[in-house]
Amino acid sequence: MIDINVQKSLGDFQISAKIGLESDGVIALFGRSGSGKTSLVNMIAGLTTPDSGTISIAGKTLFDSSRGINVPPEQRSLGYVFQEDRLFPHMSVASNLSYGVPKGASEVKLKQVVELLGIGDLLDRRPHNLSGGEKQRVSIGRALLADPQLLLMDEPLASLDASRKDEILPFIEELSNELKLPVFYVSHSMEEIVRLADTLVLMSDGEIAAAGPLEEITSRLDLRPLTGRYEAGSVINVVVSQHDEQDQLSELSFREGKFVVPRLDLPIGKNLRVRIRARDVSISTQNPENISINNILYGKIQEIGEEEFALTDVLVDVGVPIWARISRRSIRRLQLGIGSTVYVMVKAVAIDRSSLGGHGRGRFLK
Repeated sequence: MIDINVQKSLGDFQISAKIGLESDGVIALFGRSGSGKTSLVNMIAGLTTPDSGTISIAGKTLFDSSRGINVPPEQRSLGYVFQEDRLFPHMSVASNLSYGVPKGASEVKLKQVVELLGIGDLLDRRPHNLSGGEKQRVSIGRALLADPQLLLMDEPLASLDASRKDEILPFIEELSNELKLPVFYVSHSMEEIVRLADTLVLMSDGEIAAAGPLEEITSRLDLRPLTGRYEAGSVINVVVSQHDEQDQLSELSFREGKFVVPRLDLPIGKNLRVRIRARDVSISTQNPENISINNILYGKIQEIGEEEFALTDVLVDVGVPIWARISRRSIRRLQLGIGSTVYVMVKAVAIDRSSLGGHGRGRFLK
């Protein structure tokens, strides 16, 4: 369990954060810049002391202001990966990895981490000879070799360009499954979170606005101001059910339906998450014919947004909840309301590599 209930004044900014979660898989802390994410993680790590409250990880009390408990950072059994690599420039990669590793640490663990992160051919290099992605992989390795109970990652990809992010994301995806290590991942990128997270915690103005399963939190209309309207959509659990070699397509099945997507290099039966952006979804009141769209699903409207904008979000139950962003003019013209039966359309090309999550390391799109 991760149990946090802390208060902290940082000038005029106040943090009052309370979280109680199972520490399985990847927990993502999401919020806009300035919401207090890094400050909260620094309190968990022991780098910043709360004014009051408690912090408990896996049954161990790390901080309790009423009992005078404040465990030093080096005794908290936590790994921390920062935005910057923070490697020692005068040391080789091998020396950076071994720095701070407990005496008698297993050579098997070292080999496992080196293999997992793909850094075996970097061990003799110095940090100035590494790319940004390679530096972050080494930083992750050093944190893992400290044998933590929980790995904290504070926007570890923020300083990397798109190609370097694509290089390192598959390694982060594999951490929790391969090492059975819970990860507390801080980010303001919903794309990263959909790929990595099992649980989503939303932070706003120093407070926890919501926390729960990723699929549940991303489907809530009332949280769109925090999750972001432009990138908002539905996150759906699917299974790879079929490959079409002739047309280079794959089918992803879910309860009462399926999605057709560009060919995936994944085995039949593989579990995935797929994000369908609301802006990529269209609605028809009649079964569309003679169109190029492969994904046509039948369902019933469950909710319509009330915001006074030209565009609004409509929730349709197609066996799973799926959001569509359409104009208010279309709602009037099609006479849509709660309970209306409609056809939902999603282009196959709208479900790309960045839309897939929870699948571990490897190639996915041909």
